[in-house]
Amino acid sequence: MTATPAPTVPTATVAPPVATPSPSATTIAGRAAAIVGGMTARQQAGTVLMTAGTVDELPGLAGVVRRYALGGVMVRGRSTASVATVGSAVSAAQAAAPAGLPLLVATDQEGGEVQVLQGADFGAIPSAVTQGTWGAGRLTASAATWGSALRRAGVDLDLAPVADTPCPGITNPPVAALDRQYSDDPAAAATSVAAAVRGFAQGGVATTVKHFPGLGCVTANTDTTAQVVDDTITETSPRLRSFEAGIAAGAAAVMISSATYTKIDPGRPAVFSPVVIGDLLRTRLGFSGVVMTDDVGAAVALKAWSPGERAVRFVDAGGDLVLDIVPEDMGPMSDALTAKATADPGFATKLRAAAQSVVAARLRLAQ
Repeated sequence: MTATPAPTVPTATVAPPVATPSPSATTIAGRAAAIVGGMTARQQAGTVLMTAGTVDELPGLAGVVRRYALGGVMVRGRSTASVATVGSAVSAAQAAAPAGLPLLVATDQEGGEVQVLQGADFGAIPSAVTQGTWGAGRLTASAATWGSALRRAGVDLDLAPVADTPCPGITNPPVAALDRQYSDDPAAAATSVAAAVRGFAQGGVATTVKHFPGLGCVTANTDTTAQVVDDTITETSPRLRSFEAGIAAGAAAVMISSATYTKIDPGRPAVFSPVVIGDLLRTRLGFSGVVMTDDVGAAVALKAWSPGERAVRFVDAGGDLVLDIVPEDMGPMSDALTAKATADPGFATKLRAAAQSVVAARLRLAQ
């Protein structure tokens, strides 16, 4: 993806105040509910949004974070900067967050072809294919080291591990072509995914299993192609085992695919599907953490919908956190979410729940 310059924004802020929880609101969930209860609809809208910038662009995102009360930022691109340099850039963005409620700071640190932070301090992370040949103990120990470097740089959410398991006999551009899978065998992949999740947690970093319910059996990449379809995975597919394993191991987030799954919900992309998010992920798999999108800003698969529509459809389907690497999309998304919540009490309830999920994650990772 090409770098997107951070836009110049006014200094006016809608950053939410951090409400003081009542004595009974001692749990993280209670504190999150108290904080979100003190927000306006527009502040809740910003809380469920995350944009992105390169290491050099992060300081310039502070104005966007402040103006729209964003829930997080992602470090993207490729950088050879040191831990200290990355940490300084992250701190500049964090300065725009309200006291007591730091941003979620994410990056793509999978290994191999997908490693955003490549400075010597972060180590050279091998591809998932290579990691998958290691024993669980070695992978957990290595992930703890990689996670510790991220945490020292101010990054607290890794958009990894990849839980997709490729189908045999096909060309699979988004996963197999880049060696992003731990294994083609769901059981073996499940062991590695769980080991990676536990290791990053030991290093102080939360993880995101992706791309639910799987991109291993598609023949096109949702980043570059419209109407990507999977006609293999079902609600009881063995290829879900690696996602289940990551969730059981404590993954904080699950990233939803932008492909369409004809045997689960043929009428819409998974990212807009209450069947995929609600029935399958939340109910059948029992996931209670943050449900987030893949990038919806530059992805060709979602260009048929406006930025505002993408955000509204995702939250309406039961999702929590919208990742859009285009900072200019934050305004239209905030406007659309706010307008929908103001006009529709049912949607307002969903937006509030999504904001509480994101705020709870922010509080948890700040501990």
